[in-house]
Amino acid sequence: MRITNKMMTNNMLSNINKNKNSLNTLDEQYSTGKKIQRPSDDPIVAVRALKLRTNLSELNQYFEKNIPDAKSWMDITETALKNINSAITQMYPMCVQGANDSLTADNRNSIAQSLSEFKQQIYQEGDTNYAGRYVFTGYKTDTSLIFKNNITAADKINYNITETFTGADIEAISKVTGENQLSQYDPANPAGTTINTPSINNTHRIRLSYDNLVPLAADGELTYTDASGTTTTITITNVSATNSKAYSPDPGKVNFIPETGELILSDDVYNKIRIADNIEVSYDKAEFKKGDLRPEHYFKCTKTDSGVTPKKVTDYTIDSEGQKIQYEVNFSQKLTINTEGKDAIKHSIGRTIDEIQAAIRDVNTTEAKKAEVEKLLKDPTIKPDQTAVLEDMLEKLDTEFVLKTKVMQEAFDKGMKESKSYEETVNIAKADLGSRYVRLEMTEDRLSSQQTDFTDLMSNNEDVNLVDTIIKFTSVQGIYNASLSAAARIVQNTLLNFL
Repeated sequence: MRITNKMMTNNMLSNINKNKNSLNTLDEQYSTGKKIQRPSDDPIVAVRALKLRTNLSELNQYFEKNIPDAKSWMDITETALKNINSAITQMYPMCVQGANDSLTADNRNSIAQSLSEFKQQIYQEGDTNYAGRYVFTGYKTDTSLIFKNNITAADKINYNITETFTGADIEAISKVTGENQLSQYDPANPAGTTINTPSINNTHRIRLSYDNLVPLAADGELTYTDASGTTTTITITNVSATNSKAYSPDPGKVNFIPETGELILSDDVYNKIRIADNIEVSYDKAEFKKGDLRPEHYFKCTKTDSGVTPKKVTDYTIDSEGQKIQYEVNFSQKLTINTEGKDAIKHSIGRTIDEIQAAIRDVNTTEAKKAEVEKLLKDPTIKPDQTAVLEDMLEKLDTEFVLKTKVMQEAFDKGMKESKSYEETVNIAKADLGSRYVRLEMTEDRLSSQQTDFTDLMSNNEDVNLVDTIIKFTSVQGIYNASLSAAARIVQNTLLNFL
């Protein structure tokens, strides 16, 4: 085969170009630290790089953003639950003292004030928020758990609330009847003074979650379902707390006391529904105090705002499965980060504290009435017939004081049981939150390892070994220089050499 000069020149240029291309490739690898500069350099490496980068990006989102945000939310929630638990723990010994000791009026007032502070603290913790989102209100993170201001009748806002109970929620209570007032005593006509004999009336009730309710415009209904699944309706009669029959309903009747938020059951009604699986009651409430729990977070209810035009009606329902706020914390793994207020902050503890305070006020009032009668008896101008009436009244007031003290101690005893029960409820909520927090930490640890593994895989796929690259670069550079040297020798002849 005849080798021409042109052939030699073409081969020389081709070889030099190949060496130069290899040198350029190694130079780019050395400069960038990457195996390829464009997908066409190595499609397999490019495809693997895209997958690894996507996976690492997702891992970084979970590990660096989602999990820290979830942990912060749960830390805030845990702190609130600890504060609630602390308040409940301090409430218990006060109830023990009230149930067992003989207290002065100052002692009772001090306990009442402390319990009121605990109630406010517990409910206030329900308004804990994280980054402007309320942590105890489920999906309604923009709505506070408690009312920020008083709601009065002038605001024209009404809630129709439906509460559900079971037979186990029915309570046995004691009420003092036959109270005496100083206004009954007429100094000008002592013989005409009617003096009542106080006594204890034992009955059963369903305590609603709110007091100061809207009186029924007409008879309402209580619906219950028995063990056989049969649904029965009982008429509810609106009765004022000042009515002497308020806590003594007629047979077959249920008294609705709007001032106290109680349903008082006659004995036969109690016997019918005491083992009921489902008891449903609807009522209206138009006035709320600052710090009251908002009903929409707890009950099926309808809010009617007549203060705007057109009238605004909003229906709220309660999801049986709860309103779970879930964060995606790993590939196809979601974790519930929130605790709902209805699972940790109950109306019952506030209602129990209110009843203790009411019982304390009753005892203090009776004690004050006794002191006033004793003062009248010390009047040197008092007449014998007046003395007899006042002594009789004092005797009845002594009885009333003893009975009301007994009722107060029962209220304190109920507070002890309620605080222990509520403490258990809060502890369950804390334990549930804690178990989810542990799962989150385990996921975080796993993601930390995966982040390192994926970073290593991505580096192995994309990054060059600089030592090998330098060695290859030096070798290829020598070859390139050698090719240039050989070419310089080959192309030394010019046209003149052939003439």
